[in-house]
Amino acid sequence: MSGLMNALMIFAVAAVVIARQFSARRIGSDRRWWIVPAVLAVVALREPGVIDPHHQAEASLLLGAELVTALAVGAGWAWTTRIWTEPDGSVWSKSTRASGAVWIAGICLRLGLFGIGVLLGVHQNSSALMLGLAATLLVRSGLLTWRAQSIGPTATGQVPAYGDGVRRVLRKERL
Repeated sequence: MSGLMNALMIFAVAAVVIARQFSARRIGSDRRWWIVPAVLAVVALREPGVIDPHHQAEASLLLGAELVTALAVGAGWAWTTRIWTEPDGSVWSKSTRASGAVWIAGICLRLGLFGIGVLLGVHQNSSALMLGLAATLLVRSGLLTWRAQSIGPTATGQVPAYGDGVRRVLRKERL
C-alpha cells in the first residue's frame, strides 16, 4: 500500500474510532475486541520501511518511543472513559473531556517524535504511525473490557472515570 493510502487509512480509522467513543456505546461481551488492532498491526508490519535502513538505531529508538507513547495514550484513554451499567445489566462507555485531553497530548507527543526524526534525518514511514494506532486501540480496548468485567456499580449504576468529579446519569442515545 502506498504512503498516501496508509495515511488515509490511519486518518479514517482514527476519525471513526474517536467519533464513536464520544457517544455512549455498549461494551459487548464478545472476545473480538482485538481484531481491528491486529489487522492494523498486520498491515503496518507487512510494509517495508518501518525502520529506516540508513539510520537503524535512531529509527528503532523513534519506533520504540512511538510505541511507548501509543501504549500510554491507550491506557490513559481507557482510564478516562466513563463506564456504567444499565438496569438490564449491560455495560456502556463514553469518553470524557479528559479522554480528549489524552488524545491531544498523544498527538502532540507524536508530532514531537516526528520532528525529532526530521532533525535526525530519519526517513519515517506511515507504518510506524499505524503500528502505534494499533497499540493504542489494543491497550484501550483491553483495559476497557477488563474494567467493564470488573465494575461494581454504585448507587447510580456508574463508575466514574479519572477526572470526572461529578457523577451524572447518562442517557442511552437513540440510533
